[in-house]
Amino acid sequence: MQIKDKVAVVTGAGSGIGLAIARLFVAEGAKVIAVDWHAPAIEAAVRDIGGSIVGMTGNVAEEADCIAMIDRAIAEFGRIDILVNNAGVMDLFASVAEVDNATWRRCMAVNLDGPMYAMRRAVPLMLAQGRGSIVNIASVAAIGGGAAGAAYTASKHGLIGLTKSTAYQYAKDGLRCNALAVGGVTTNIMDSVDASALDQAALARLGPYHASNPGMLEPIDIAQAVLFLASDAARHLNGAVLPVDKGWSAA
Repeated sequence: MQIKDKVAVVTGAGSGIGLAIARLFVAEGAKVIAVDWHAPAIEAAVRDIGGSIVGMTGNVAEEADCIAMIDRAIAEFGRIDILVNNAGVMDLFASVAEVDNATWRRCMAVNLDGPMYAMRRAVPLMLAQGRGSIVNIASVAAIGGGAAGAAYTASKHGLIGLTKSTAYQYAKDGLRCNALAVGGVTTNIMDSVDASALDQAALARLGPYHASNPGMLEPIDIAQAVLFLASDAARHLNGAVLPVDKGWSAA
């Protein structure tokens, strides 16, 4: 029970990694605000998990929704101890010469703007409490260039910058901010794009990197790492980017 009675907000909690995080957090005694843009998914998740979990529908690309989910934690449980920015969308693997504006803006809005909006609302509350832990779900695409297209890669690099800036600026105030550089995980993230529109030429260029992936992970593997970073067991980790990728980034 590493986070017993802690209050956590988890985005993208209707499926995949976010669902695994919400389930594990509740099992560990936390009170969870579980957020997802897809109402039926989050409703099903709340029914399935049970216990101290509150579901809400929200689009992290919208600042008002990010504010609302943090405020919901305060309204329901009186505080916020943990924020997990997990919600994300993939791009079409296009390189900078081919990326379209809509894909670029969507990746930035969900993968980078959303975490910033949520953190901007949560951090003052955490500072008032004297402590808080933020975990941002990044990607091997955040520390290299071979995993995805220009839009997704740039958004995840930006998320690492946001993580490190936050960690440094508030290091003496009891607030920690860390990130995971996640490898291949069996989730439905590719459902966030039109598979028929994938840039096949770019995929061919990225092929050698993808072929070097030593293996896929399951959502629970990521959830366990998030639990560690969120808990007091990692109280001296701040500004860290933890690879959870079976060694993919070590090549």
